Formats: sequence, C-alpha cells, structure tokens
Amino acid sequence: MAFDIKLMEILACPACKGKLELDRENNELICKFDRLAYPIENDIPVLLENEARRIESEG
Repeated sequence: MAFDIKLMEILACPACKGKLELDRENNELICKFDRLAYPIENDIPVLLENEARRIESEG
C-alpha cells in the first residue's frame, strides 16, 4: 500500500471532524468516536459517510 501517511495529519472524520486512525490490515481509516471505518481504494481514502462500514461493539 502506498497510502501517504503524511496525509493522516490533515484528514478528519467527515461525520465528527475527529481524528482518524489507519488500519493497514483492513486498508481502512477508523473513527473510534463514530465507530465508522472508511475504505481506502487505490490508495485514495473514500471519506463518504454512506460508504463507511459501521464497526460493531466489541464485547
């Protein structure tokens, strides 16, 4: 994956404007507050709420 890690400094969750975390294993950007996972397709983050995957609670 050639995703530019420097881009992480300026990316924010479109729903809450909070910080996103890179999940390299699943090729997603994670918003822990909103429990959403945004896909990265062809090294481009898809920061659309309707394209995000809802993260189920653990436990």
